[in-house]
Amino acid sequence: MVPVDQGGGLMRADLLAEPIADLDSALAAVDAFDQALVTGLLRPQLGRATGLTDLAQAVAGTPLAARVAEAAEKAAAGAAGEDHFVALAAARTALLGSVHDALMTRIEEATARPRAEETATLPAPGGQEAVNLRAAARSWLSDLARSGWQGIDHDVVSGAAQIVSAMLPDPALRRLATLLDGFAAELAASCPGAALDRVPARRWADLWARALLLTLPGAADAPATGAVTGRLLPLGVDVQEHATAAQAQVHAVFEPADGGAPRLVRASVSVPKPDTVVGVGVWQLLRPHMSLLAAVSEGRSMDLTDMPVTAEGDLLWSDAYARQGEPADPFATARVALPTAADAPTVPLDRHPARIAVPVFLERYDSQKGDDALTFTVAGHPLAVDTDRIPTAGPLTPETVVGSSACIGLLRWDAGAYRVQPLAVEKTVRKKAVVLHAGGWAGGTTDKAGVKAEKAATEAVAALRERAGRLLRT
Repeated sequence: MVPVDQGGGLMRADLLAEPIADLDSALAAVDAFDQALVTGLLRPQLGRATGLTDLAQAVAGTPLAARVAEAAEKAAAGAAGEDHFVALAAARTALLGSVHDALMTRIEEATARPRAEETATLPAPGGQEAVNLRAAARSWLSDLARSGWQGIDHDVVSGAAQIVSAMLPDPALRRLATLLDGFAAELAASCPGAALDRVPARRWADLWARALLLTLPGAADAPATGAVTGRLLPLGVDVQEHATAAQAQVHAVFEPADGGAPRLVRASVSVPKPDTVVGVGVWQLLRPHMSLLAAVSEGRSMDLTDMPVTAEGDLLWSDAYARQGEPADPFATARVALPTAADAPTVPLDRHPARIAVPVFLERYDSQKGDDALTFTVAGHPLAVDTDRIPTAGPLTPETVVGSSACIGLLRWDAGAYRVQPLAVEKTVRKKAVVLHAGGWAGGTTDKAGVKAEKAATEAVAALRERAGRLLRT
């Protein structure tokens, strides 16, 4: 919450706890369909027909109604074709899109922040060729739906390999190819499906539906872009680390040079990495690709000139369009600029509850640490803290969040409730005000623990480079 005397208003934490009409029924329809995909759509089955009918009924009265009803009937009879599977994937995506929009509307009510107007700009033209490759991908995804997750084996999953290999050289197909490649690898690691104790039904159905829609002409075209000039005020960094890749996403407020309304934007950098480089070591891989990380670590703004940006507020970062600006305290930005910054719109295909990550500022709350959970009590209402998302690559830890007095975070929705992921906190340690950021070591650090971790990471990276050099020379 932002005190009124500092230019903001109190965040209505009570609204985040109130039920949203029809949310549960929409998610129940999605879950019912997802269970049908678990057993597969090759042969008629009574329980599966119920899940398909629930999905069709959930979109009754919409432009999808007739096509989805036909698709559900054909799928229940084990006679669905590729077009029917596309219709079912579209219905499922539309339902989750409606859930996303309802959750975002509630966040807007709670934060009293505006949403940027959606523009009718067309996406950048993409290649409409490679029709055969798109059709091949649809055929493979349809085979997956017929077999079901419990029916997958290496013969079914391996059908993606040739398709992915043929797609990767084409930039217009790389987005779909990458999704198919990762999806197939995950399925292959779980074969045979009949032996699985637990099926990640929601996740695999998400990947299946998204991939199927991306095979349609125009769905994977590059997003519409413009250019912006003005001042970028960082709020914090969200770090995502996997065994072979790492990503840093900076959330910030952008103030246009022409005096226009401020807006929320993001800037991301991703790199491949060896699985031995973890924690603080990932910054050494990320830093060379984005000067913004140093600005975040030093508490500075960035001055942008004609920086490319998508309609969704994603800066297509290039250091050529940016230079270091004046000092800018993220908490001052959160108190003064964030309350009036417009949230970026979301394109239809990306409207999914899992993608919600809205910057918020909380103050004057109480924190309670339970056995396995941390909770902020905001204006008398509990708000769960997502400590699992706090990266190990910085000074911010779940322990340091406890007892904090102010927090910049990302408001997310998970497991049926809103949760806040801390990006930075203010707290008093030994009668002294301390600020801790998840990206505090992004540009380097003099902190003893950080220096020690950096040294260990440097030695690991140097050893790997030397080993790679030897392999290349032999």
